[in-house]
Amino acid sequence: MMSQLAKSFHSIKPFRALVLGDFVVDTYTSGKVKRISPEAPVQVLEVLRQESKPGGAGNAAKNIAAMGAHVTVMGRIGDDFEGRQLREELAKDGIDVSHLLALPSYRTPVKNRLIAESQQLLRVDFETITPLESTFEPEIIERLRHLIPTVQVVAISDYGKGFLTTPLLTAAIHIAKQAGIPLIVDPKGTDFSKYRGATVLKPNSSEAYAAAKLPTTAPLEHIAQTLLDTTQVDYLLITRSEAGISLFEPHGKRADFPVRSKEVKDVTGAGDTVLAALCLSLANGLDMASATQLANIAAGIAIERFGCVQVTLSEIAARLLPDDADSKVFDEHQTHLLAQILQKRSYALLILEKTQSITRALLQSIRHLAKDELLIHIADGTPQDDLVAFLSSLQEVRFLSLGPLNAFQPRAIFKMEDGELQAAGTAILGDLLQQSSSVV
Repeated sequence: MMSQLAKSFHSIKPFRALVLGDFVVDTYTSGKVKRISPEAPVQVLEVLRQESKPGGAGNAAKNIAAMGAHVTVMGRIGDDFEGRQLREELAKDGIDVSHLLALPSYRTPVKNRLIAESQQLLRVDFETITPLESTFEPEIIERLRHLIPTVQVVAISDYGKGFLTTPLLTAAIHIAKQAGIPLIVDPKGTDFSKYRGATVLKPNSSEAYAAAKLPTTAPLEHIAQTLLDTTQVDYLLITRSEAGISLFEPHGKRADFPVRSKEVKDVTGAGDTVLAALCLSLANGLDMASATQLANIAAGIAIERFGCVQVTLSEIAARLLPDDADSKVFDEHQTHLLAQILQKRSYALLILEKTQSITRALLQSIRHLAKDELLIHIADGTPQDDLVAFLSSLQEVRFLSLGPLNAFQPRAIFKMEDGELQAAGTAILGDLLQQSSSVV
């Protein structure tokens, strides 16, 4: 199954996603506690650092963007400093924020966590939970009619702040279904009927039990069937923290995916990682079993680190792609994926001609360069099959590129010249890109 998933992963391409939901500012106020206040028997936090990040649907959007998507967000923020700050932070990641509505009557929700010595002392929430004014619903629904057909996947990130009214949810799900666009819901609250007809519903286990209104002693299958009957979704995916993920289909089929993690440190934000990986998978046409397995791998990476983190394609590839021949070879259709995988990694690039012979000098050169991760690029068209087979069989070769060298930034570049390894300048990348353009 893992080898099949690795082959599916090779088909990943850039995609467009719409994130619809509640946007929050997550603030972290960190410092030291040295004394007790003379005014009351409480600790005094001496603040040393404060940082703010997009939270709620904003964190979901950042996770999806980290997987190579062009993300458009739609939601409600206040016409205030926090709203402007949130908009700017999302825009820094290339996220389209033109559909974030800044309303003077609304206050951007802020969750301020007070932290000392890595221990959260208190959380202070600034928010007013109010339903979206009905006068705005027609405008938003009209925007959705134009937006949804332009994307490959829709993610609904509900944090119960009031933006996602039932009419708005119903309209979004209907428009997506008509357009044949998968729609994934990360739900909130105990009334899941408002998500009726979605492609995937993704609660965690405590949310699932609460929405099913059954005791915690009830079998998970009973919980799942109750929710499937209520929502009529295509798939129910229940995240179960350290226990992994369980996938249910309407006719009683169940598949369990144990957590794939080296060490569980913090499950915070893993739900948004799962949501992002599902978007990546369904937008690229993977089946639901493969999508869930990929999401499980991504979540396993996320929970190995503290706090909310964005898992990248590079990290998933490092965990997923085994060292076999097929997983190393990237052709011209997979250049974008390879570029994403290599982002922020230190690697050496060796450029070979398609007529390169298999020689002792070549093997020695590869072994010399293998101190770093090694990417080999075969220039100028279709190489000999035996050369590709030989190079991909070598443990020292991490990736083999047969497509154009778009957006690659190697630490060092080399080539074989007159049977010897030679250092090459970065100008050679421009020459190769020009050659690729002329061939096209």
